Amino acid sequence: MYALGFDIGSSSVKVALLNVKSGKAVCSAFYPKEEMAISTPKVEWAEQNPHDWWTNLKLALVDVMAEANIDKKDIKSIGISYQMHGLVTVDKAGEVLRPAIIWCDSRAIDYGNKSFDEIGSEHCLSHMLNSPGNFTASKLKWVKENEPEVYKKIDKIMLPGDYIAYKLTGDIVTTIGGLSEGIFWDFKTQSISKELLDNYGFDQNVIPTIKETFGIQGVLNNDAAKELNLEVGTPVSYRAGDQPNNALSLNVLKPGEVAATAGTSGVVYGVSDQLKYDPKSRVNTFAHVNHSNTNNRLGVLLCINGTGILNSWLRKNVAPGLNYVQMNDEASVVTPGSAGLLFYPFGNGAERVLLNSNPGAAMKNLNFNLHTRGHMLRAAQEGIAFSFKYGMEIMEQTGIQTKVIKAGNANMFLSPVFRQTLADVSGSTIELYETDGALGAARGGAYGAGLYATLDEAFVSLQEVALVEPIKENTEKLTQVYQDWKKGL
Repeated sequence: MYALGFDIGSSSVKVALLNVKSGKAVCSAFYPKEEMAISTPKVEWAEQNPHDWWTNLKLALVDVMAEANIDKKDIKSIGISYQMHGLVTVDKAGEVLRPAIIWCDSRAIDYGNKSFDEIGSEHCLSHMLNSPGNFTASKLKWVKENEPEVYKKIDKIMLPGDYIAYKLTGDIVTTIGGLSEGIFWDFKTQSISKELLDNYGFDQNVIPTIKETFGIQGVLNNDAAKELNLEVGTPVSYRAGDQPNNALSLNVLKPGEVAATAGTSGVVYGVSDQLKYDPKSRVNTFAHVNHSNTNNRLGVLLCINGTGILNSWLRKNVAPGLNYVQMNDEASVVTPGSAGLLFYPFGNGAERVLLNSNPGAAMKNLNFNLHTRGHMLRAAQEGIAFSFKYGMEIMEQTGIQTKVIKAGNANMFLSPVFRQTLADVSGSTIELYETDGALGAARGGAYGAGLYATLDEAFVSLQEVALVEPIKENTEKLTQVYQDWKKGL
């Protein structure tokens, strides 16, 4: 008996196959092999074609099924993880009307800020609408104001995961978690926010029907089953945004637990049962995967847009010919602190943690007679860790203490330089696990379909693969370097 997990990222689409009985991954694959294209028609815009997500999902699934060599009838569930805050618009025929406006697109900030003032900051923050800022609702407002002919044709809006579920089942539905990611959900009234809809001038009919995060959200229809070579009727039984799902994949479900990831963007995500908020909305609160109207489970999310994308940029433009392992090796030769060279990784759109400003990436203190490429490579990873630390200080105000951070052994957490720097500057122990978003989605789908009786049962097989403890001498040195870095914000 097996479960499939689909992870719809902005860099690639990954598919994983889980053996439900053993709890172990059978195999996985991703497409494209190079990073998926992000279209930037204008400065601060970021778009992707939803059809590309579907195409890459199919290609990755072909590889997984070929390697696994199993009977498709033995696949009993499908779970979906997806890039948060995107906007997909479709007409009455279910046809996509325009490219998806994805998470790192910054065009809608002014609309969000205007509504924050008009609805009222106290109402927005206390009802966990955060600041509408640059989330899905504000992106829809941008379409309404700037592409009125497109807006008139919209029948339903979807998040990226809703779109993939629609392609699988033919049903357009969403979840409370998805609505909270889009800043549509009022946690006090436990309903779609009337104040936000009224302020933006949206008809509630554009919002899809709400389904539970875990449970049968639809079943594979004939067209999708034929296209994917899977069994008709296979249940789609879980979906969640990538960061709540990353926390799920690490079994971070209880108040006080903290997860982190460092892919294209970087995230620290803590679980709380309290309706607390940052007065400046620099970190944001969403419904966690196990949230319910009777049991608060809220995810407090710190996002740094410029994380792995900085490392990727350096590989292409500063260290061509080197792979990431070689880059890490070169950075590791340099002592902590990078001889005073400071790197600010804010070059991938507006940063919530910086009050939605977009200062761009920068280096400071570069000395042509002292610093080498290795210093630059290390300073970049230290700068990313410093940006995490800066956000974690803000998270503390909402009650999230980061004593232990759980992370997948993937992306930038594969770098000994990055993970040790993060442990040193934050004073946190880092626990690494061999899991990822696609595997988390597979576990979520298996639980949602009833293949596991409890979430505890779903994670019995999850084992720690590495432990990173802060090094006192490094902490003392990097604390001062971090203070110097923070002065440059």
